[in-house]
This record gives sequence, structure tokens and C-alpha cells, in this order.
Amino acid sequence: MSSKRKITVAYGDGIGPEIMKATLAILEAAGAQLEYDVIEIGEKVYLKGISSGMEPRAIESLRETKVFLKSPITTPQGGGFKSLNVTTRKSFGLYANVRPCKAYSPFVKTHFPKTDLVIIRENEEDLYAGIEHRQTQEVYQTLKLISEPGSEKIIRYAFEYAKKYGRKKVTCMTKDNIMKLADGHFHKKFDEVAKEYPEIQTDHKIIDIGTALIAERPEIFDVIVTLNLYGDIISDVAAQVTGSVGLGGSANVGEEVAMFEAIHGSAPDIAGKDMANPSGLLNGAIMMLVHIGQPDIAEKVANAWMKTLEDGIHTGDIYQEGLSSKKVGTQEFAQAIIDRLGQEPAKMSPVTFSKEDTEPMNIKLTSKTKAKKELTGVDVFIDWDEEGRDPNVIGDRLRQANANGLQLHLITNRGVKVFPEGLKETFCTDHWRCRFKTADGSPITHWDVLDLLRQIKDLGFDFIKTEHLYTFDGVRGYSLAQGE
Repeated sequence: MSSKRKITVAYGDGIGPEIMKATLAILEAAGAQLEYDVIEIGEKVYLKGISSGMEPRAIESLRETKVFLKSPITTPQGGGFKSLNVTTRKSFGLYANVRPCKAYSPFVKTHFPKTDLVIIRENEEDLYAGIEHRQTQEVYQTLKLISEPGSEKIIRYAFEYAKKYGRKKVTCMTKDNIMKLADGHFHKKFDEVAKEYPEIQTDHKIIDIGTALIAERPEIFDVIVTLNLYGDIISDVAAQVTGSVGLGGSANVGEEVAMFEAIHGSAPDIAGKDMANPSGLLNGAIMMLVHIGQPDIAEKVANAWMKTLEDGIHTGDIYQEGLSSKKVGTQEFAQAIIDRLGQEPAKMSPVTFSKEDTEPMNIKLTSKTKAKKELTGVDVFIDWDEEGRDPNVIGDRLRQANANGLQLHLITNRGVKVFPEGLKETFCTDHWRCRFKTADGSPITHWDVLDLLRQIKDLGFDFIKTEHLYTFDGVRGYSLAQGE
């Protein structure tokens, strides 16, 4: 290679500087053609009063290099500090989180020696939008946001990843038996995209049983694609069943920028003790080398790392009496890998990466025709804590409101219908969803909604939120209440 590739590097907090030093030493010894722009992120930046944990110069560095190798950071306790990872992922459009989870048995202890799966997680949406409100004395709300382009993009990425790396099956995981619109859309989009990849097997699992199967029979999975929160949880489960979260690396990939890191935290309790295992960050760096078109170096590093594991040179977190030959610290482990560069594992299958297709995947979305959108009703959320919280009292009073035929249809509490004809046993909080519609389901206007809200206020109620009820090409765009 004639020129070096400039990347942004952050040493991070806790064990971060130690494992970054070890990782970069291995990459340099392997001949990686890299130039570093070192930035400061994390705890020190937070404590300067920068709530994102990242200074403007760091942002400019990422804009320039478009590749970020990052050690773990520490977020100070207390409110007001944003997750740097979430901020980076969303600000730079790093929509795909890729976490390979592979067993290295018997050299790393695991009950599931055949595990070799990849979790591809949507990285920008879902509950991680962080939009929360306290609406009443008793009730808090977090908004779960799922978009059509966000869903399509991550699902297509998963299929393209499977195609590029010779994977045979893609499994979708959702909770669409409960969240029929949000998770239901993700599942529907998965089924649509899957038709374009007939050579790849597909299936779907509800997330709860899917997680249980990862914990019990991870070898049945190949590539898993899922939503943000689910993916965060199951990727740690999958990493742990392979033997150690400390071995896991991940990629956060966008259309322009990509971030590579270990999946574990900053472990401040062992910082500075030369005890940390650098394998997670190193595996993230191996993914980075493939991403930037240096697959030969990635192969050399990955195979030397596996040979080190085979030879029983282990840090304390994976050390096993009777199997490990030597317990080593962070830097000695790195030196052991350097000493084995050019060697391959004898018992585990050596790693190979394609030398032909080194371009990052370019995901193109399908064009959509806009649906006809009509407003057909409104859910008005009310903070009410009077008359023993009797649903019949609030219901009878709200029936007095009538805005051009827009009248009370039903009331729910925590999603369960309580008026009319609710069950007296249902426990009610001070947070009431009151659904207003016209008798014949005909469209309404925003002026009707404003008139309705004025009437609700005049009736003495505190409305705290509204959600409009729309149809799209005549298809209902909102969930029915339990009991509706």
C-alpha cells in the first residue's frame, strides 16, 4: 500500500487507554497503513460542561476521516449527561450496529461451542430517541419511534451483509404480537425485502422466545436483524454465551462514517492495573481494517489473535486452570499476538476476508408513493384524579363535549378500556386516554380538534397530550384499544 489511511482515535476512560495502546501496537506490528488523529472524549469532556462528551474538534475530525476507533468511556453519574455513543450514532447516521458473536471453544470456556452468529441492530430509532415526559403525578411516558426508511435500511443491510459474507439465514426478531403497528411494520418490511433474496433462508421470532433461544441454542442462528433496544439486549446475551463479553467488538456503520469499538464498558475498577483484555477493541479494529480496504492485515491480526488463544496465553478474565498455559496482563497479551503475526491457528479455522470486494455496502431504499392521509379522530390524554377515579364520572362529563360531531367514543387507562362498560376491578391511575371520533367515522379538521380541546378545558379537565387518529389510503394508522 502506498499511502496511509487517516482514522480518528479516542483512548477513552478507565481501561480505555491501556487497551487502545495494546490494539494500536498490534495493528502497527501487522503493517496496517494507518495515520491517527487522536481526540479526547468522555469523562474529562463531560466535566468541562460539554453534555455530549465530545468537543467540536472531535466532530470535525470524524467529518474528515470518516472512521472512528474508539475505546470505552465513562459517563459521569447524575442527570444532564447524554450518551456519547447514542449521540455519535445518531448525529453521523450510524444506522447499523454489527456485532459478531463467535465461540472459541475449548480455548475460551463456553457451553455453546458451535455459536457463530451476527446481530445487526437498528441503531438510531426506537426508544433510544430518548423522548420522555412526565405527564401526571403517577405516569411517565417514553416514545418509541420506528420509521419506514429506518426499518428498510437496516433490514436491507442485514441481507446484504449475509450475501457478502456467505451467511445462509437471516432471522428477524420483534414483539409484533403486542406492538402491531411499530414492530408490525418492521416485520412486514422484513418479509417484503426477503423476497428479493430468495437464496437466503429467513424466519421470524418473537423477541422473548428469540432471546431464550439465543441463551439455550445459539447455534441455530446465523444473522439476526432487530430493533434498537432488542438488539442491545440480545447482543450482550449472545456475547456472554460465547464465553465473555470482553471478546466482543462491534461496528457502527453509516453511509459515510463508521465507528468501531469494544462492546464492554470502561471498567474503572481495574483501570491502570494492566489486567484488561484488549480483545474486544482489537476485534472492532479488525472489522475496521476490512471496512477501509485492508483485509489482508485484518486476516493477519485475527489469525495471530486466535493462535494466541490456542496457545493458552490468556488474560485473567478468560484464564482457565488446566487449559490456559499462562496468565498475562494487557500489554503482554498484545506482545504475544505480535509474536504470532504471520501464524494461523491449528485447531480453529483460520479467518479469511475477501480481497476483491472491499467497498462498504451501499444501501438503496425503494421509492414510495405517498398515501392519502385523513384525520378521523383524536385521542386526548387527561390528568384527572377526582371522585375516586370513577371512569363513569369522567366519561359522563366528557360526553358533554361535541365539536361538529366529534364526540367521546371510549376511555382507556393504561391501554385498557374503562368506559363505557369497563370492569370495576380494573385499576386506574390518574392518566386517561379519551378517544373522540365522529359517529360515522367521517374525516374531521384541525379546527374541530381545537374546538374540542376548548370544550374539554371549559369542562374543567387538564389535557396533557393529544394524538391524532389518521387513516392512510383508508387503512387505520392507530391501534385499537383493548376492549374496543
